[in-house]
Amino acid sequence: MSSSSDFQQDRHSFSGSPQKWSDFELPGDTLYYRFTSDMSNTEWGYKFTVTAGHLGRFQTGFEILKQMLSEERVIPHLPLAKIWEWQVGVACRQTGHQRLKAIHLLLKIVQCSHQRDCDLTLLKPLWQLFTHMENNLCHDMAKPGILLPLHRALAELFFVTENRVTELGSLQEYLLALNTEDHLHRCTAQ
Repeated sequence: MSSSSDFQQDRHSFSGSPQKWSDFELPGDTLYYRFTSDMSNTEWGYKFTVTAGHLGRFQTGFEILKQMLSEERVIPHLPLAKIWEWQVGVACRQTGHQRLKAIHLLLKIVQCSHQRDCDLTLLKPLWQLFTHMENNLCHDMAKPGILLPLHRALAELFFVTENRVTELGSLQEYLLALNTEDHLHRCTAQ
């Protein structure tokens, strides 16, 4: 078995009893296999099970959700509120590229959701992270630099989300839900 038709990449060969076989992973979405018999016996042959991806694998889930959110005919059949809640939690818990990918999916959900599909107030922890990054940026104005990818991703998410809630006529409720009372007092004082 291999991930290439010439059987040169990710090759796995097995022979003999089932105990000699072991689980393995192949990258990609295609499996090539070749059975060869030496005619030494008349047993049934070989049986194997192929499973696409693995439960709990972040990349697999990301690719599946991204594809589903890209299909307009599929979106009405998705439980967007549950996906939204789960994805916000993922974005809050993950770091690095996985967090960026989670934010990318949140952005897609905001862009394709209908009125009140998603509880936008769940974004509060990400809003706090974003405002913290914004405050640090203001304090470091002496040394201009490039925004971090996370900062850019959050800026885009909140820009699009703010436009979305403005269209829905609930901007004030959204802003009140995301901010702490202390933050609102400071903004009012400014």
